Amino acid sequence: MHTYFGPPQHTGLFPVAEWPRLDGANPIACGVRRARQIGDEPPLPPYVARDDDATLEEQVRTVARSGGLVLVTGEPLSGKSRTAWAAMLANLPGTTRLFAPAASTDLRGLPAVLRGRGEHRCVIWLDELEGHLGEHGLTSALLAEFVRLRVPVVATMSDEAYDAHRFSGQARARVLIGVDPVELSADWTEAEMDRLEGTGKDNRLGDASLWCEGTGIAAHLAVAPELWDEWWRARRISAHPHGHLLVRVAMDLAQCGTDDTPIPATVLRELCALYDEEAARAVAESFEDALAWAADVRLGVTGMLVPGPEPDTWRAFSTLYRDAVSRAEPRPVPLGLWIRALEAVGGDQHRQTCVVETAQVELYPQADGHPEVGLVLGRLYEATGQREYAEDWFRHSADAGGVEAARIVGRALAGRGETVLAVTYLERAAEAGDVEARGSLALLLADRAVHWLDRLGESGYEGAREAADMLREVVKTPPYTVEE
Repeated sequence: MHTYFGPPQHTGLFPVAEWPRLDGANPIACGVRRARQIGDEPPLPPYVARDDDATLEEQVRTVARSGGLVLVTGEPLSGKSRTAWAAMLANLPGTTRLFAPAASTDLRGLPAVLRGRGEHRCVIWLDELEGHLGEHGLTSALLAEFVRLRVPVVATMSDEAYDAHRFSGQARARVLIGVDPVELSADWTEAEMDRLEGTGKDNRLGDASLWCEGTGIAAHLAVAPELWDEWWRARRISAHPHGHLLVRVAMDLAQCGTDDTPIPATVLRELCALYDEEAARAVAESFEDALAWAADVRLGVTGMLVPGPEPDTWRAFSTLYRDAVSRAEPRPVPLGLWIRALEAVGGDQHRQTCVVETAQVELYPQADGHPEVGLVLGRLYEATGQREYAEDWFRHSADAGGVEAARIVGRALAGRGETVLAVTYLERAAEAGDVEARGSLALLLADRAVHWLDRLGESGYEGAREAADMLREVVKTPPYTVEE
């Protein structure tokens, strides 16, 4: 993306005095890829110095005095534009006037414009230089004129484009002869990673440091906003509603604390049913098409779903779910997903702890007056062996009107011999229509009846022992144990 700071015809180029100042120019409009931006974050994270910055900055200072071309080359999404832009800002006065033409702009009139610049210092910014080469663009003759006028040109170019033009034998190759490009790698050195980790509290850089491990840092930062925008727009019925939902399921599982745990595609498909409205839209797209779309690699970096080590397992790309939780109004995950998240991490105790602790943070504030929330918390604690906490939350849910929780609490109380209180909870669930609670209550009352019929028989009451024996057959295996 480029900014048009002048008409395309060389006869109508704006005078230098109307060019924007370097310190007021928009780097994103000039080709620097934006990073994801949440809330009041700046459009770009702090710049992280690269190992070749000293060489690049010396070149910029040299051409600022004598004119000429500084060129940064590298792989796609290696950070060429950001690095070159940072070198300009660090080594040219902020009052320098910037000319950043769109590709194919006719540059032949620039010398005439520059000769009338007066006291203004100037710089010409040619991002993706291959789009500016040719007889109406940057030629060796025009570059020689910039040297004569002592005007610097700062440009970027992909490795592939540089090789194709530099060694082509064509006239445009002469522009590149004698230029010593600064080559930027997509893989960061240990020293660069150390600087990345020391840049402060910018979440975007922190995520890049955590997930990239030195590979594709700039690509990670650049692809994040593209993924989010494409994912969000895909929810439309005419786009990829099923693919959108598959990615959301993976994002929500990560938000539940599974993080980078890969999830089988069959599980992602099954869990779509928890999202009523979105699941209804998803039927417009087949599962196979949805998965292919979600896993398709964007910008040569990543898909929205990233394959795991096991066949047909997937996780959401890290920035997606981090963006989701950072939004001003993040959407809550379905309550049923918390239990499935715990199942997804299997026997990994560290991951289990992450899921439970995340649930504490997310669900505690919602629990009062919402019995279904207390039930989920109880299930999570129960599954991780924290039975005391589990019963506290089951009781919290039951006291808030939760039917299933009332049955669970009633059975647990009965198993400890707290019959009177157990009957209270079981009756509450039974009256609400819980069939299992009705069975447990009937057998609990029958068991108590056996006890008192035996006592009655000991008092000589005729027929009491026979009635107790009949009931005893019914309650041989008490069902009122703690919920399995």
